[in-house]
Amino acid sequence: MKVLAVASEAYPLVKTGGLADVVGALPRAMKPFGIDVVTLLPGYPAVIAALGEAKVLHRYSDLFGGAAQLVSGIARGLDIIALVAPHLFDRPGNIYLGPDGRDWDDNAQRYAALAFAAAGIAGGLVKSYIPDIVHAHDWQGALVPVYLKFGGDGPPSVLTVHNIAFQGIFPSVIFPALQLPIAAFAIDGLEYYGSVSYLKGGLQCADAITTVSPGYAQEICSPEFGMGLDGVLRARRGTVSGIVNGIDTDVWNPSADHDIVATYDAGSLERREKNKRAVEQRFGLDSGDGILHCVVSRLTGQKGMDILSGSLDWLAESGARLALLGSGDAVIEASIHAAAARHSGRIGVVTGYDEALSHLLQAGADTILVPSRFEPCGLTQLYGLRYGCVPIVARTGGLADTIIDANDAALGAGVATGFQFLPVEAAALEWALTRAAALYADRDAWRAMQRQGMKAELSWTRSAGAYAALYRRLIEREKT
Repeated sequence: MKVLAVASEAYPLVKTGGLADVVGALPRAMKPFGIDVVTLLPGYPAVIAALGEAKVLHRYSDLFGGAAQLVSGIARGLDIIALVAPHLFDRPGNIYLGPDGRDWDDNAQRYAALAFAAAGIAGGLVKSYIPDIVHAHDWQGALVPVYLKFGGDGPPSVLTVHNIAFQGIFPSVIFPALQLPIAAFAIDGLEYYGSVSYLKGGLQCADAITTVSPGYAQEICSPEFGMGLDGVLRARRGTVSGIVNGIDTDVWNPSADHDIVATYDAGSLERREKNKRAVEQRFGLDSGDGILHCVVSRLTGQKGMDILSGSLDWLAESGARLALLGSGDAVIEASIHAAAARHSGRIGVVTGYDEALSHLLQAGADTILVPSRFEPCGLTQLYGLRYGCVPIVARTGGLADTIIDANDAALGAGVATGFQFLPVEAAALEWALTRAAALYADRDAWRAMQRQGMKAELSWTRSAGAYAALYRRLIEREKT
């Protein structure tokens, strides 16, 4: 079976968040199920550089404002088709944002072009490659099902929602440039309160809708979590399913990780102490055996970082320490840096994103804090399980699906893997931190919970099987 994946990023070629990890890991995970995945990506400079010599599949004289071409090749182990359109994608820095930190003014055209090209490929534009399924990701790929529905025949489409908060909403004046019939600008298409919503259109038109955990699939059908699209999702509930993300267990492997000071496994957890010392040094923390928490996150309200920042004085005064890696909202950043200044040696902050440092944090900290208000799946808590870095998470979405709370029953049964809390408020977070510190004092119990987490099945095998089954159901339905 041939599957064309359509996404705006894929690790290790280009990454701004967890979407890239998923898109980069799925192709290899699908191969044992007899599924060959080719990934269509924008021709960003990093993608073109990684492709090197590539085969030209098709040329456009004018694609949304300029000449473009589709090229294919292998880049960092991924089968790639790149949309080479310099007027849209040949830009330095962040793939979505300009130097001023704002969205590129033409993001609507950039990702419409990507979807338009994907629909063309699906419809037979490239005779040497015609996919059986098209799998689009998030709002940047969400126009693919729209083009397929309103543009003619094509294979079944799947749309995966990684975070429904990001919807690709643009003024209606862009609609004529999308090269869609006027019928597409309607309630059962792209129209959204007088504007154009790429994600809403994709949800209306896709043959199947998935999201990245069963819990989140249920949540987004409710007004509380649906971000204005819950009505659309409830109307299409029969097409919605949740398939929890996996992780690349080769990249995230504490026994063979080149980014950490000391490798280890579940039988040699004492070696984590060397990584703990390295974390302390990197973040300017007082050295000691007391509990060390870490955070690897965007510093936003969605991630609950405002709640955490309000609890930092309490955390430091409780005797705990915190190493935080992240960036985001300026007010939250300033609050966290101010707390770090007040509690030198107890709270350390590194601003920005550093892949290697995130590995070291998972390998050296005792816990990882994920206090998100909503979380479609979350990957950092899965990395934490893999590395024996006990997750402390809000009870929402994929966090609730993947972490077993250390309540008395779970501890007694030996199945606990972390700590959950609700509501997402300071008092609840602080109580979870208190519970964690109490269990940490019992080193045997703590080690047992670390090992239980490290035993969890975190690879893509089960999830890839679920996607494979979904693809086959869609193809069989198409035949009937």
